[in-house]
Amino acid sequence: MPTRRAVLAAALTVLAAAGCSGTGSGENQADQQTIVVSTFPFGVKEFEQAVVTPFTEKTGIKVELDTGSNADRLSKLKLAKGEPEADVVLISDYFAALGQKDGLFQKVDVPNMKELAPFATEGAYDGPAYTHQLNGIIYNTTKLSQEQAADWGLFADAANKGKVALPDISVTAGQLMISGVGETYGKGPYDIDTSLTTLAGWAPNVLQFYTSTTEVTNLLAQGEIVAADALSGFATKLVTSGEPIAWTAPAKGRYMATNRAMIPKGARNQQGAATFIDYMLSAEAQSATAKVVGDLPTNPKAEIPADIAEVTGEAAKDPVAAGFKTLDPAQLVDTRTTWVERFTREVAGK
Repeated sequence: MPTRRAVLAAALTVLAAAGCSGTGSGENQADQQTIVVSTFPFGVKEFEQAVVTPFTEKTGIKVELDTGSNADRLSKLKLAKGEPEADVVLISDYFAALGQKDGLFQKVDVPNMKELAPFATEGAYDGPAYTHQLNGIIYNTTKLSQEQAADWGLFADAANKGKVALPDISVTAGQLMISGVGETYGKGPYDIDTSLTTLAGWAPNVLQFYTSTTEVTNLLAQGEIVAADALSGFATKLVTSGEPIAWTAPAKGRYMATNRAMIPKGARNQQGAATFIDYMLSAEAQSATAKVVGDLPTNPKAEIPADIAEVTGEAAKDPVAAGFKTLDPAQLVDTRTTWVERFTREVAGK
């Protein structure tokens, strides 16, 4: 048993440590009750409704959102030089890989990661996937059948000249398309030579290489195109609105993108960050996110809304069983600059 003197001495030591920075201890306590989450600029209100508000109600931890594009937020993190404003960064897989290469993130390990589908916790990334998107073809059902839309050859068909759109390499669907074409017509998803040659042959038929989802959905809704390569999430509203629009997975070359939950090195509230990510991965939060935001969950126990199931079918619940694969970031990060330049010159510039 320690003596009263020893106990008193220990208590004084703790008090001294707590008070050594004056008002700093109060500031630190405030910091531990707030986290900054860096996220995408779209669907912010829906995200707050589905995740932020219930999280704060459950934990008492307040959440401040910092929004911007993947590239802008990653640049901000680099400029912070180990003293980031954000405690959590929600970012697409490719940009997560870029940040990892620069040593910007640390390993995330939270209990609910055990509940996720295996593709969501693959070792290539420091943080788990909290949502995913499937790449496929969105099309006008009065002009094309599902079988026709699922065939990459529709983009080569002269009958569709000026009536199709494809993503630029700068958007998420762009790399997934390139890899799908590489697998279908070449030696695999990283066969850039075959893929770019094939896409260059399709270029005269392409009305637009789009850089935003608004562009492609407007073209389709206005009847200017009959089909486009696009992520599944952007088809949901069009399909459920009653428009003659559907989305299908390609017959071959099926790839998906993931959004990752990352903790930056030097984050001020790492415990709060881990608590937030753990909640995001729960079936409760993922069900709410799927319902309000429209993102596909990575927790198999999450509920799939009827409108999403209508668009993607069983692939929404188990994309791997439906033939979808993720890309290896190690194959893409070092080649990105060269591939972007080549795509611009050899395909989009045609």
